[in-house]
Amino acid sequence: MSSGKVILGILAGAAAGALLGILFAPEKGSVTRKKILSKGEEYADELKEKFNEFVDKVSEKFDSAKEEVKNEAAN
Repeated sequence: MSSGKVILGILAGAAAGALLGILFAPEKGSVTRKKILSKGEEYADELKEKFNEFVDKVSEKFDSAKEEVKNEAAN
């Protein structure tokens, strides 16, 4: 299993747990909605960060492979 899938699974589990915790908390609806929105924004930011890291890694590997092919073609 790739580390990206593990991280995504952990984030999804944490989001589901936080959402259930908020939904079952005895607070006013407006407070609960604000908490859900806040947590959703936090998780979206984390997911964007992880996605950008993944894209950077893929880009680095592509550039490395491209350079290797270029070097092999020169030989």
